[in-house]
Amino acid sequence: MGILHLLVFVLLGDRLGPTQSDILAKAQASERRVLAHIPGDIIIGALFSVHHQPPADKVHERKCGAVREQYGIQRVEAMMHTLDRINADPHILPNITLGCEIRDSCWHSAVALEQSIEFIRDTLVSAEEEEGMSKCTTEGGGTPMKGKKPIVGLIGPGSSSVAIQVQNLLQLFNIPQIAYSATSMDLSDKSLYKYFMRVVPSDAQQARAMVDIVKRYNWTYVSAIHTEGNYGESGMEAFKDMAAKEGICIAHSDKIYSNAGEQSFDRLLDKLRSHLPKARVVACFCEGMTVRGILMAMRRRRLVGEFLLVGSDGWADRYDVTDGFQREAAGGITIKLQSAYVTWFDDYYLNLQPDTNLRNPWFPEFWQHRFQCRLKGLPQESAKYNKTCTKLLRHQYAQDTKMGFVINAIYSMAYGLHAMQKSLCPSYAGLCEAMRPIDGGKLLEFLMRTNFTGVSGEVVLFDENGDSPGRYEIMNFKQMSEEDYSYIHVGSWDNSGLKMDDEEIWANSSAIIRSVCSDPCEKAQIKVIRKGEVSCCWTCTPCKENEFVFDEYTCRMCELGSWPTDDLTGCEPIPVQYLLWGDPEPIAAVVFACLGLLATIFVTLVFIRFHDTPVVKSSSRELCFIILAGICLGYLCTFCLIAKPHVAYCYLQRLGIGLSPAMSYSALVTKTNRIARILAGSKKKICTKKPRFMSACAQLVIAFILILIQLGIIVALFIMEPPQVIYDYPSIREVHLICNTTTLGVVAPLGYNGLLILSCTFYAFKTRNVPANFNEAKYIAFTMYTTCIIWLAFVPIYFGSNYKIITMCFSVSLSATTALCCMFVPKVYIMLAKPERNVRSAFTTSTVVRMHVGDGKAASAASRSSSLANLFRRRGSGTDTVRSSPGALGEVKLEISCLTWMRVVIVSNGKTVTWAQNERSYRPNLWKRISIHIKKKEEANQTAIIKTTDFEDLGVLTPPSPFRDSSVDSISESPTSPASELPLCEPCSPIYDQLMLRHYSQSSSSL
Repeated sequence: MGILHLLVFVLLGDRLGPTQSDILAKAQASERRVLAHIPGDIIIGALFSVHHQPPADKVHERKCGAVREQYGIQRVEAMMHTLDRINADPHILPNITLGCEIRDSCWHSAVALEQSIEFIRDTLVSAEEEEGMSKCTTEGGGTPMKGKKPIVGLIGPGSSSVAIQVQNLLQLFNIPQIAYSATSMDLSDKSLYKYFMRVVPSDAQQARAMVDIVKRYNWTYVSAIHTEGNYGESGMEAFKDMAAKEGICIAHSDKIYSNAGEQSFDRLLDKLRSHLPKARVVACFCEGMTVRGILMAMRRRRLVGEFLLVGSDGWADRYDVTDGFQREAAGGITIKLQSAYVTWFDDYYLNLQPDTNLRNPWFPEFWQHRFQCRLKGLPQESAKYNKTCTKLLRHQYAQDTKMGFVINAIYSMAYGLHAMQKSLCPSYAGLCEAMRPIDGGKLLEFLMRTNFTGVSGEVVLFDENGDSPGRYEIMNFKQMSEEDYSYIHVGSWDNSGLKMDDEEIWANSSAIIRSVCSDPCEKAQIKVIRKGEVSCCWTCTPCKENEFVFDEYTCRMCELGSWPTDDLTGCEPIPVQYLLWGDPEPIAAVVFACLGLLATIFVTLVFIRFHDTPVVKSSSRELCFIILAGICLGYLCTFCLIAKPHVAYCYLQRLGIGLSPAMSYSALVTKTNRIARILAGSKKKICTKKPRFMSACAQLVIAFILILIQLGIIVALFIMEPPQVIYDYPSIREVHLICNTTTLGVVAPLGYNGLLILSCTFYAFKTRNVPANFNEAKYIAFTMYTTCIIWLAFVPIYFGSNYKIITMCFSVSLSATTALCCMFVPKVYIMLAKPERNVRSAFTTSTVVRMHVGDGKAASAASRSSSLANLFRRRGSGTDTVRSSPGALGEVKLEISCLTWMRVVIVSNGKTVTWAQNERSYRPNLWKRISIHIKKKEEANQTAIIKTTDFEDLGVLTPPSPFRDSSVDSISESPTSPASELPLCEPCSPIYDQLMLRHYSQSSSSL
């Protein structure tokens, strides 16, 4: 608002009354500062920091500090001498003289803005004077008086924050501005600062160079300080953004004014010290005086050697920053804008003298301040100095490090004006009417297209943002001797990257200081950021065994079937496992299956060879061959299970595993069911009806129906769950190639087989106590008991282990082996080793029948005798009764219901009872029954034995065996009561010879 008010006063000054106008003029005169003016056809303005900025306590007064040589006097003289050289050059602006108006900015925004207003005021006044002179010339015809000319452009100022304030004012009047050291990134925004240009790069490139330096030495945990103002803030913002992308963390970030008091700097150092010893590097995007304040605070806080400063171009290689504090600044790495040394300026500057240099109004003041002496007789004589000045400028001289940029900025303005003059005034030497006045907008266009060789041989040009290419030198403030410190060149940076000479900075690799929060994690570990900490402070946590390091903060699990690589950067497929023929378990299973197959083939061949012998015939030949086929198929399943999984093998596995036991156990169920039904029928007292479905054909049909049920289950499962090859993952480290057999696919077929096994076991147990010649039922029972144990053990082993295939192989093979050994080995043994037992007589009803002779009381014996007698009485003449004489034998009663001739001799205790009957009316289908009842007075038990006579002559007895293929007979177990009957059903051909009674000690017997 103050600026606008001042502009209003300036613009309306001529319209005010006399009193008001005089007052305003006096006020302006009192506030107006010293300036340097060189006349010319075209005037270029310049703002240089001739004096230091106002102290913190005098900012409001806008009273500048001490005079500056490098940033002030040298730059003023550089502009004056550069204009001399340009004006003397016939190739640049011929017949046109460049003049200048130089003002002091004091490196302070308020002062610079005040001086910029002076530039604008002079411009406005010059325009009014030109208009007034033209009127006077027209009316009076006299020669007009030439007034002060307006500036066409501005060089400077040096500070970014000051340059922004000045540009905001200049662009209102279309005045181009070329800066020589303002590097703020904000100034690249053409939408805000259209008329701003600079011969130095943006701070974005300097921030990139600083990040590259920090990254080169693995300083991942640093503190960050910047000067309050646009230069420091924009530069530090760029540094932080780039550092974050490179994994560099900021331990502490703070800002401070260059002219802040000692207490402010001390507090800043205390904050930095709190992050020691981890954050030892301090990135300082600061102006030179800010760095000097930090060095002074380091001495007060006794922190010499604790920090290493990485400074921006505000520090560069300035000795005025480090004078008196070299030990604190030692080791610092700084960035300097690449600018060659201007030798011709030294030749001019070092020959200047106060008494001859009259165009620089600040030169006497500088001379007295520099040499602490008094220049007597000059208006600027200082009374605070007593000695007379005698020294020359060569004493302790150092050229401004940005001298090249100042000169290039002046040449840029000159070349832009030259291009504009050639374009607007072709073939005209001097200023034509097209350039009266000079249009700032057009001049800006010519300036943006400027391209020339700079003072140090570099190419000077501007991009679309008005910026120049970035080129930096890397300097190191190093202790050369005990008291000698100097800046040495240790590297460079440009768009191609950073180049450093590490040996110049560090004596060896171990001398490089560390500035890290946490050490790097080892292999297979990730960083876990501590709560409330920055990303560079972490704890290392290992990944799990099946995880790889996805990034430095994340472990990612490998997919099933893959495993982390050795370097843990990714996953690789796990080798697929399946049973190999050369593994120990498959070898054992195959050998066992091969032996079983050979044994099964051998047994089959023996049965085929002896298929018409009593052993084979009495075993139900057809059912035996079905059992052998199932056993053979069970052994063959081993080969399908062990082979490398394939769709075809998967079908065969499920078919063989379900069908092979079904074939064996279906035949066994049929056989044991037949025996059970025969025994159940034999319990009937009268055997008049033959049991159904006892023929060989019927037995085969029953067996095949049971097998087809299993086959139907398997086919249904094929439709529901088609077999295919899949990958199985028993653990995260294993991958197995298997067939997709689900639990239902295993349980359904085996469940049906289990039902057959239980049924077979039930019937085998029921028929376990048959006569000696019916002992196959006992073998079947033992087979089923063993099979049950095998399959009961199979279930937990199969579903609870990873060796499912081997478990299945051995379970099927052991089950087949049990059936083969228990049921067929005894028969093969008889056929091969005992051929004399392979006769029909060995498979008939036993020739010795043990029966119980009662020893109960008289009443119970009589009642039982009466019931047994009545039971065996037959109607007709075919029944005779023989009684023995009483005595030791007691009463023996025989009732014969047999139509053939029979003679029975009963011998007991030396006494014989003979009975005979002639054959009468032959009825071939009528079965015969003999019942013997003995009444005895003594208490001794006796055994009655019926023996046949003349067996060889009478023919072989055909027994009612349940294992034969022809007639169906029945046998019942003898009762165990003291007085019982023994029914024996047989064909009508035998002749029983005699009955002998023997003593025995037990009270019961069984068939």
